[in-house]
Amino acid sequence: MHKYEINKLMGKIKEKGMTLVPLKVYFKGSLVKVEIGLARGKKLYDKRQDIAKKDQRREAEKEFKVKNLY
Repeated sequence: MHKYEINKLMGKIKEKGMTLVPLKVYFKGSLVKVEIGLARGKKLYDKRQDIAKKDQRREAEKEFKVKNLY
């Protein structure tokens, strides 16, 4: 990666909601190489949907566990 590419990524990271995400990690001899990507964070409504899905799944697993105990 060249210096101008790193500076370009640093500028993007400083923007609101942008982050670097590792896409691939692989080994080449004694080196570890990481392929990175630039991503935007989730919006608040997306987070709420994910939390609701997790709660539903947790409830379903709990009910399934209780039913199979007896």
